[in-house]
Amino acid sequence: MSGPHSEKLDPNAWKIIAVVILGPFMSQMDSTIVNVSLSSIQRDLHSSISQAQWIISGYLLALALMLPLNAWLVGRLGAKRLYLLCFSSFTMASALCGMARTMPELIGARIIQGMAGGFLAPLIQLMIARVAGRHMARVIGFAAVPVLVAPLAGPILAGTILKYFSWPWLFYVNLPVGVLATILAAYIIPHDNAEAKNHPFDLPGFLILSPGLACLLYGFEQATHHGSIWMPVTGLLLIGAFIRHAKRKKREALIDIEFFKNRIFSTATVTQFLSMGIMYGGQFLIPLFLITGCGLTAAQAGWILGSMGIGMLCVYPCMGYLTDTFGCRAVTSTGVFMNFLGTLPFLWMAAHGFSMTLALAGLFIRGAGQGATGIPSIAAAYASVPKRQLSLATMTLNIAQRLGGPTITTVIAIALSFSGNLSSGTAHQFLGPFITLIVIQLLVLGSASRLPLRIHKESVEAV
Repeated sequence: MSGPHSEKLDPNAWKIIAVVILGPFMSQMDSTIVNVSLSSIQRDLHSSISQAQWIISGYLLALALMLPLNAWLVGRLGAKRLYLLCFSSFTMASALCGMARTMPELIGARIIQGMAGGFLAPLIQLMIARVAGRHMARVIGFAAVPVLVAPLAGPILAGTILKYFSWPWLFYVNLPVGVLATILAAYIIPHDNAEAKNHPFDLPGFLILSPGLACLLYGFEQATHHGSIWMPVTGLLLIGAFIRHAKRKKREALIDIEFFKNRIFSTATVTQFLSMGIMYGGQFLIPLFLITGCGLTAAQAGWILGSMGIGMLCVYPCMGYLTDTFGCRAVTSTGVFMNFLGTLPFLWMAAHGFSMTLALAGLFIRGAGQGATGIPSIAAAYASVPKRQLSLATMTLNIAQRLGGPTITTVIAIALSFSGNLSSGTAHQFLGPFITLIVIQLLVLGSASRLPLRIHKESVEAV
């Protein structure tokens, strides 16, 4: 029988956990703040919506592409040094965002933010796992606070700041928090040494895949305006070259494409890719609709968007119980269907005009649906691979998740560009983009319906 102290976690561990979760909290908060402010930034910097959406897509793409470097850099620098470097870089990039005076400058600063943010999420998981040990299940609920609070607080904070200040202050607000968190991390997080045996890193694969994805997404969006297809074609050729490279390198490749021969893993990964896409695509589209299409102020839109965070907050803590009780397929499919139902009011409002009741109800349902989608499909992916391959599987799944955001956001931006000049501010112009979002949601529903009914208990225990 365990002794009394075996149930307790070292108080110093709680200090470390409290400090390190400031990283993902700032990153999550920053994402939600930018969504609300996009129309203000686009107007002040005299750019199109299709160009302004790269403030979001450029950040998400950089975040995804930095993930594979994490294990290699931890081996070279150690987790603490890398965390301090990334967090301070994220804070300095926030200052650069605020100082930007042109759209290319702002997009460039956001890409730097994304590169720093791409290391933070896996670093947090690693450092929490080191101090939590077998208490990880208890600690993970505390570590999920940024995921739950940021979607609720971010839009409200953004709306309040824009009511009294200009948009650069949305980024300057990160500076005191970032400086304080960096100082606390330097003193509280224990030192760790770089590993003698560094993790292998697929540099050729990274140099092929990164420009390939950038060319494909940016070129696809540009081709819809200018008719030039050389950039997306280049992207497709580079991605094809990466697939060939990955087949040859197998487990040593940046992404082990052998995992996709596993039907459950591939289905769960596609579900994650699309569900992250509809989340970020909706977070890009809905604030624009409320502010540009419905004529609301940023402050009003921020308070309305907070209802999505409340919906997520209501569902997320119950996900373990719901998945165990009803099974992976049922919970994920229900979550996607709720996301779909929550978008229908916006389609109606795009045709008939704004309704506060419909907006609040739709966002609450969308938030609840989004909260119910992720955990069961991630658990299904992990349970479908042998324990010895979990590290590679996690990397592959994380990259796919984070690529969903910029991909679907770009698709929504293209749909918006076909709606004409949004400066006229008519809700009817958002019909096409909302129909596009609904079609993608139906694709997610089709993917979720192919997940396994339940996750085998022995697989979950192995994970």
